[in-house]
Amino acid sequence: LDPTEKLVQDNPCLTEFITSVLALPEPSPSILSFTLRLAGILAASENRFQHLQQEKLLVRLFGRDGPLNSAMWEDASVRSGWVEGVHSMMHHQPALHFFCNGGGIDVIFTLQGDPSLFVASAANQLLVHMLTFSVESEATKPLSTKDCDWPASAQMIIKHIEDSLQSSSASHIKQSLKLLTSLFGSCHATWTEVLWLGIAKQIESFLTEETVQAQHMLGNLLLNVAWSPVFCDTEGSFWALVTSALERLTPVQAGPLAVGILRLYKCPQDVRIQALTVLLQPMDCILRAASQPLEYAGLLDESVSDPITVESLLSSKSSCASLLCQTLAHLEELLSLIRLPVDLPYTSLLRSLMTILQFCNGFLSPASPLGSTISRILINCFRVQRSALDVLAALSERKGCDTLIGSLFDVLLAYLESPNTSPTVLKKTFQATSKWLVRLQELSCSSSQWQQTEKILEDVFLVLQKRLCSPCWEVRDSSLEFLTVLIKCLRDQDEFRQSLLSSEVPRLTENLLEDPESYVRASAVTAVGHLAFITYFAPESPVIGNQCNKENTVAKLQEILSTDSEGFPRRAVISIFTKWLRQGCIGQLEDTEQFVSRVIQTVEHDLDWEVRRGGLELVEVFCSQTVCQLGLSECPYAPVSSAVSSSIHQNELLQIFCRAKVFSFLFWSLCDCDKPVGQRACDILLGLRDNFYPISTLKDSQGTGDSPAGRGIAWLQRTLGQGSLAQNFPTDGDNGVDFQDPESMMIVLGTIDLEELHDELNKSSDHVEKSPQSLLEDILATVGTTEENEADCY
Repeated sequence: LDPTEKLVQDNPCLTEFITSVLALPEPSPSILSFTLRLAGILAASENRFQHLQQEKLLVRLFGRDGPLNSAMWEDASVRSGWVEGVHSMMHHQPALHFFCNGGGIDVIFTLQGDPSLFVASAANQLLVHMLTFSVESEATKPLSTKDCDWPASAQMIIKHIEDSLQSSSASHIKQSLKLLTSLFGSCHATWTEVLWLGIAKQIESFLTEETVQAQHMLGNLLLNVAWSPVFCDTEGSFWALVTSALERLTPVQAGPLAVGILRLYKCPQDVRIQALTVLLQPMDCILRAASQPLEYAGLLDESVSDPITVESLLSSKSSCASLLCQTLAHLEELLSLIRLPVDLPYTSLLRSLMTILQFCNGFLSPASPLGSTISRILINCFRVQRSALDVLAALSERKGCDTLIGSLFDVLLAYLESPNTSPTVLKKTFQATSKWLVRLQELSCSSSQWQQTEKILEDVFLVLQKRLCSPCWEVRDSSLEFLTVLIKCLRDQDEFRQSLLSSEVPRLTENLLEDPESYVRASAVTAVGHLAFITYFAPESPVIGNQCNKENTVAKLQEILSTDSEGFPRRAVISIFTKWLRQGCIGQLEDTEQFVSRVIQTVEHDLDWEVRRGGLELVEVFCSQTVCQLGLSECPYAPVSSAVSSSIHQNELLQIFCRAKVFSFLFWSLCDCDKPVGQRACDILLGLRDNFYPISTLKDSQGTGDSPAGRGIAWLQRTLGQGSLAQNFPTDGDNGVDFQDPESMMIVLGTIDLEELHDELNKSSDHVEKSPQSLLEDILATVGTTEENEADCY
């Protein structure tokens, strides 16, 4: 007996449940919907399908005698359950014939236009699946353009598509276009070309027939066809249709098609140029509107569609911002590509972006009537400002804009200084400015632009001083983030360091460590941490009283770590301390040991698990560096050869880790209530153990017998197994383990089964929670409290 059929026969409660629901005079819509889905899942196997057929259950659920002709059908959840049930079982020919011959397919055609968008979308996807399944399972030979002998089921669906496309009903046309868009997007079989050739003329007619409002759907359809490998080598007709669409669709409709075409590698060059022209036309119009006569070369020699169309959209309040935002988003998408399939006119594009930004803040008075209209519409338009700044930032990585860099910083500084710049736009301006400052540094290194660079940096830091004192916390926060990015990128540049240290920015940044807003304090910690690379940790630090200031800063950060009421600043401190340690900025080994010990003793009782995990990262870096410094290993956590790992060095290493209280912190973390902390601690202990025990000698130390250390190990194993170290720690007496005794720690590392602990910590809770027993308990627990737990139970 087939095991799938046996499932139904061995569990008669399944069919009894379906029968009992069908026997109810008015079942609940949600119960009926569930039953339809369940029946569909059961009928996915051909044998179970036949079994349910014999019981007459499928006809009563999915046929004319079922919910279709009852009041229940009015409920969208029932229709949704019906469609999903059909989709689930559509994996064998008996199911396909059951629906196509029994009239069920007409129901699916009707549901394409369902008032519920979820139902309509599901019906659409079902038809795509049925068509694909029919052709792939029933076609006796590969379909070709010369011989279109479609299987019967596929014929019904294709005839429906063709009839709908030729009908006078706009809704039917749109339903079929959606279906075709999904089909060409998901199915790339060669037979799709046969289907396309049968409908291409009708699709083309929609571009010229303005009576049918379906043009907005044609772009996605053509794009999906273009992306299909079946059509990549198509000559002539298809690409002519794409060209026609780029010409005839409105700029808003043609934009997504144009950017999609530009991302294609296999595309005729003339179509690609035309797609680029569609994208650049609004930017060209902006440039031309800014000055009459045109001072500079525009972006385009000629346009694809009538320029008056774009001009009218840009001079309308309802469409100007939308068109520009869409165009800018598409340009940013193109600029994000590593390899651009087309050459963009970068200089003119940058000039156009600067013009848009000046229109938006009212700093440009255009001479042309169109420019004046656009300027009035765009004044303080945050959406357009944000989009333009995103593209501006992306352009910094492209060559060819260097001649405009002075004018560009004038625009950026105007935004940074203006009180009308909103916090979100200011953040975007900071991001663009940081990228262009990096670009400026690259240029000044290779040319004589030192004075220009120095002046721009001076102006930037003057603005930053004001912004760090802003009453708006978002502005203070994004100002600190901006400073951190600049230091990361430019701290090795002399003129940057000099400009920064001669400003008030470092002092103001330290003041913000006491800001009332926790986000700002966290950003200030990060900024101060990065400033230290210039002020305290540079080989020749220019700061007077360097050591004293450094100690004060470290003390401030340690105070935040131990006393700040919010998690964000504490996380920032542990992250900065780890960064300092990794960069070798803490000091000699003795200083580092004390520093790490002090930090982890603060961190181990922190209520924020991310801070505790950050402490483990600090310990990992410390262990790695100490092992390398003592010459035990070339690279962190690599098992060492017996020749190198002398017992003297081993003992010295153990003493350092014990004095720094590393082992107590790691073993305490093993039983942390937050699993990521325990996992990280176990990984570090495994790495440490490999440095002390070559694999061949592992666990040779187990014969400790009844020595005090041995009894302590036995206690530790039991405690770790119970996951209760945190509750029983620290310990003393005969049962305890001395985590500061090197000899005990050597025995612990060789005895405790860290691999087993590792597996236990990494074991998903699924093995407990995702079981039939657990599911049954959840269902039973909801009895009597259905309303409260209905969602969870479902």
